[in-house]
Amino acid sequence: MDLNADLGEGFGRWELTDDAALLRIVTSANVACGFHAGDPATLRRVCALAAEAGVRIGAQVSYRDLAGFGRREMDVPPDELAAEVAYQIGALKVFAEAAGARVAYVKPHGALYHRAGRDPVQAAAVAEGAQLAGIGTVLTQRGSELDRAATRSGLRVVGEAFADRAYLGDGHLVARGVPGALLGPGEAVEQALALAADGTVTAVDGARTPVAAESICVHGDGPGAVALAASIRTALEERGIDVEAFS
Repeated sequence: MDLNADLGEGFGRWELTDDAALLRIVTSANVACGFHAGDPATLRRVCALAAEAGVRIGAQVSYRDLAGFGRREMDVPPDELAAEVAYQIGALKVFAEAAGARVAYVKPHGALYHRAGRDPVQAAAVAEGAQLAGIGTVLTQRGSELDRAATRSGLRVVGEAFADRAYLGDGHLVARGVPGALLGPGEAVEQALALAADGTVTAVDGARTPVAAESICVHGDGPGAVALAASIRTALEERGIDVEAFS
């Protein structure tokens, strides 16, 4: 099972994620590309650290929304969105390649992740942007519009699930603003184990819900992110589950 986290989510003197510590735990790094967080120096530093640690690098693309941390939905024309996705990937590619690595996949962030998950037009624009930048793999939830758009475009889709987010009975995430949307550490570890063992989660209504995943995400922007990621990795390995980047 792959373990991924969002990294490089700082800007200038503002630092949000403990990139060095997380890169000793995760196997894939979703690196902010400058539109919701991340500046050139941060991108360069995180790519160098990821390459040194042998961690796969992915482009975490977003709406152009530094002030809102990419969590505000925007109506961006599809041609413009495709170009902005490609632009962000291109920026990250420079630093990944300079570090002797490569950008292996693309994953939308925040509002773009959720919008592309349900909006076929925005999903197609994200897939087009990935193609423009020469990226052949998209990390997203199975059954989403982005899954379908990427597949139609001939891109590989790697299914993702979330250790620390609550699920509805239909397999969608509980909205962030709803009480209980974020799981506590113990619940997150148990959810990660269930995802890796049998591809299910316990939804908020108590139902066992199938969620197909090759990669489990741990959000890197919380104060306990490093400890949670370490606990999840340890728990998986103690159950005999190999934690490694998706092939």
